[in-house]
Amino acid sequence: MSSLPLLVEIGPNPPKRLDKALARDVPEGAELSRSRLVRLIAEGAVEKNGLAVVDQRARVQEGDVYTITLPAPVESHITPEDIPLDVVWEDDDLIIINKPVGMVVHPAPGTPGGTLVNALLHHFGGKLSGVGGEKRPGIVHRIDKDTSGLLVVAKSDAAHHGLATQFEKHSVERKYTALVNGVPDSADPRVRGVKGVNFEPGNVMKITTHLGRHRTDRQKQAVSFQGGRHAVTRVRLVERLGTPPVVALVECWLETGRTHQIRVHMAHVGHGLVGDQTYGGRRKLNVKAVGQVAVDAAMAFPRQALHAAVLGFVHPVTGENVRFEAPLPDDMAELIDTMRGGASGTVA
Repeated sequence: MSSLPLLVEIGPNPPKRLDKALARDVPEGAELSRSRLVRLIAEGAVEKNGLAVVDQRARVQEGDVYTITLPAPVESHITPEDIPLDVVWEDDDLIIINKPVGMVVHPAPGTPGGTLVNALLHHFGGKLSGVGGEKRPGIVHRIDKDTSGLLVVAKSDAAHHGLATQFEKHSVERKYTALVNGVPDSADPRVRGVKGVNFEPGNVMKITTHLGRHRTDRQKQAVSFQGGRHAVTRVRLVERLGTPPVVALVECWLETGRTHQIRVHMAHVGHGLVGDQTYGGRRKLNVKAVGQVAVDAAMAFPRQALHAAVLGFVHPVTGENVRFEAPLPDDMAELIDTMRGGASGTVA
């Protein structure tokens, strides 16, 4: 296995800890995250004056010079699987995937195979420069198993680091299309009274809360205002469905990207996603408003009606602004058409 030595000189006024100082002063082109540096320190890959420094909390001083030995990327332990992929766009650094409903993004104890990562490893055929010291795709964000739509995946450390920075700064454009129960509207005094909700120009609802693990059901997320992680979702009403309207087509865009964020936030404001069994979206609709066929279709819809429709960001290597769109999957498009067919829809 080959190795690549990297010299890092500590600059003025350094952080006190070695891992933080290296993360600040490592050459930008090396694309080494602090978490990666912590692993390298623990593995004895960071030396000072020829001696390994294995304590990430070691004190540093301006002018100290450290040598980091970067091992060549190792093969991933994840098995490649020949699973069809809907590739929207690809270059040497990134790949954009339109993920189908039912596909898990990353292997986990309950889902060791059949995931997007398994499929990508087969798709790449070993042609990966390595992410985090391993020949694997760089997953910087995820969407739920039963949510469809766009994902960007890094093929190199440089791309992974650049994308992760944009996600951390909330500068990535992520817009979702959702079908929700009821009609979220600024004219509704009930919605205006929900804690964490305010309305911006254009009838855009902004939901600001914290999200964390549910106290009793560890598989769920829950809204809180103390503890948890800061979460912001914006919602724009696109179309009212039913006579009178009982369902709405909305566009949601994320400022933050927490687990189940849109699903939890829409349930919090009383407009849970149609089909969402986890967060109370299975409501029986008014037959007179949408018709029996639409009522039956909504009750039978097997997943949350949510699709990651738009993804935009700055290409982390070329600096180009890129933006991608994915059409609604057939099941969600058919459900919306059924709603429109049962009774007239009204554009917001």
